Amino acid sequence: MLKVENLRLGFTAGKKTLAAVDGISFAIAKGETFALLGESGCGKSATAQGIMRLLPAAGRILNGRVTLDGEELLSLPEADMRAYRGSRMAIIFQEPATSLNPVLTVGQQIGEMLARRLGTDGVEATERMVDLLRQVGIADPERRLTEYPFQLSGGMKQRVMIAIALAGEPELLIADEPTTALDVTVQAQILDLLAKLQAERGMGMLLITHDLGVVARMAHRIGVMYAGELVEVASREEFFTRPRHPYTQALFEALPDISRRDVSLATIPGQVPALTAMPAGCRFADRCQYVMPVCREQSPQWRESAVGHVVRCHWQGESVASNGAGHGITEQDLTPGRAFLELADLKVHFPIRKGFLQRTVGHVRAVDGVSLAISAGRTLALVGESGCGKTTVGKSLLQLIQPTAGSVRLGDSELVGLKGKRLRSARRHLQMVFQDPFASLNPRLRVGEIIAEGMGALGIEAEAAAQTAAVAALLLQVGLPGDAVDRYPHEFSGGQRQRIAIARALAVQPELLICDEPTSALDVSVQAQILNLLKKLQSELGVAYLFITHNFAVVEYLAHDVAVMYLGRIVERGRAEEVLRSPQHPYTKALLSAVPVPRLDRPTQAIKLPGETPSPANPPTGCHFHPRCPQAMDVCRQRYPQATDISATHAVSCHLLG
Repeated sequence: MLKVENLRLGFTAGKKTLAAVDGISFAIAKGETFALLGESGCGKSATAQGIMRLLPAAGRILNGRVTLDGEELLSLPEADMRAYRGSRMAIIFQEPATSLNPVLTVGQQIGEMLARRLGTDGVEATERMVDLLRQVGIADPERRLTEYPFQLSGGMKQRVMIAIALAGEPELLIADEPTTALDVTVQAQILDLLAKLQAERGMGMLLITHDLGVVARMAHRIGVMYAGELVEVASREEFFTRPRHPYTQALFEALPDISRRDVSLATIPGQVPALTAMPAGCRFADRCQYVMPVCREQSPQWRESAVGHVVRCHWQGESVASNGAGHGITEQDLTPGRAFLELADLKVHFPIRKGFLQRTVGHVRAVDGVSLAISAGRTLALVGESGCGKTTVGKSLLQLIQPTAGSVRLGDSELVGLKGKRLRSARRHLQMVFQDPFASLNPRLRVGEIIAEGMGALGIEAEAAAQTAAVAALLLQVGLPGDAVDRYPHEFSGGQRQRIAIARALAVQPELLICDEPTSALDVSVQAQILNLLKKLQSELGVAYLFITHNFAVVEYLAHDVAVMYLGRIVERGRAEEVLRSPQHPYTKALLSAVPVPRLDRPTQAIKLPGETPSPANPPTGCHFHPRCPQAMDVCRQRYPQATDISATHAVSCHLLG
């Protein structure tokens, strides 16, 4: 149905045009999903934009052909191309919040597509819109049509984007990282929805992702992209059982897993080459452990290793060794000692104010009675869906958000209510690594100044010479070059910026790091580097982590203890092996069942939860989870369950066990 032949796309920079996509070819049949896989900066999104002819102003189509059902698209006048977009082919963009118009209601945005593509309006259009929203799993669609994007959750915004894309009944759907920022439960719903609609309509799908779990669940064929070129194309079975290219094998080696818990993850050295410095031969040569002289001189040709499995590589070995990176990690003594940080019945309620006088008419119960304990040298993972209060817990520990009630004890000191010098002194023991390093690093300061700022503020290493030496030692510790001191944050990659944020947090020698989704926006290979670094620092310094995440592969690899949070409360907590191997709460079971596994030998059937997470401004009576629980009883609707001890370290708040 779709045929891409020798497509070359570039971007103008001054008087030069740099090729971001350099001669890729693939085809997609009706009802087939072709996954395009690779690190950030490999040209995946540029390929999608080129096919739709939606490149930014600096983008240029340099060469090649794109045909849809035999019709050449690249030579069509723009007016004719508009007839294809939306009706014959549609795209779901990576970030729904920036793709939806904030000043138009959901109904206006879907209605615009129906009017332009199908000529439908009035009552007929409204009925069609309600039906579309119902198809994508949005409850109460009549009300949602009148709402604006800001009134919807991330998962609902993504569903609206899918509804808009499907409104024109396209033959081809391009999904650009459609589930990257979503929770595992919402991700499972979106993937199931796309698979169901594809089966019903016979749609072809181009799925762009860097998540191997999503690929295993959705794709029929996979193309691996590196530095603007395809390097391997295979069927799903061949790809997961016999990956051939060293780059593909390195991506698999970098995946965190409980089986790799005691070794450091394999990493891919270096970075994807810049458009201005593309190597002459194989573009992966500088990062490949099997590099040969011919790799630096000649670009490899395609060769077939099995029927339908082609690879672009001079090396013809079977498998890549573990790159020497699988050396053992010295774990801390995992026996829980005395907790040095304890939370008791912590509550954070935000007032809802209305009217001219801004009277308080209610409260958002973001955190509603959380009790946790963290021991020295251990990692506690705090997991749950977006909006359950995980980040609020982390910020309230540092008193960045003032708790409404409860206690936060650091050793023998109470942190709640501290102010001024005493609070600053306490913050030396607790530091935070935020989710987005680019937003949390000052773009006007050099890296050396960013790292030294905390030392100066808290009176550590007051002398300039001592500060300089300490900054150099920290950069070495987190694996950054010494010349990084005089550079600015924008000169670094995402993974390097996260290392800078970790160095800044370590500068004041804390005993606890609060890591808020530090790897959620990173590629698999960069994520492996950060996880290795965190393990190494814990082994060397004995630092403890509160690791806030919704990535269960990371939890399996890194965490000693796990606490599962739902609507402001902890529903299950225990040792990592207890919670992950033997979950007891229905919510924990649903979360774990929804995790996409990057293997074919472990198929998972996701437990589908009805409805959506209730608003923390109006939580349900009784157990907060009962409206979505498949095993809810009358007692669940009447009172909140007490914690039941399954073992000395494993506790669950559920009436089924109480």
